[in-house]
Amino acid sequence: MEELLRTTDITLIPLAKTLLDEKGIDSFELDVNMSILEGSIGILPRRLMVRTSELGEARRVLRENGVNFEG
Repeated sequence: MEELLRTTDITLIPLAKTLLDEKGIDSFELDVNMSILEGSIGILPRRLMVRTSELGEARRVLRENGVNFEG
């Protein structure tokens, strides 16, 4: 699996997952339970992973939908 995006924006990963699901691209969110350690203040980033073979397509889908995931 490859990292598609890393963010502290709690709305970005659900949006990305929905867009990817619509295209049949499986994704997996990492670091979901880190909020327990940080006290839910949102300073630790979460990561969204996709299969290596689908990384290019996943990036294309996010770009086409205006999702800023690079940077």
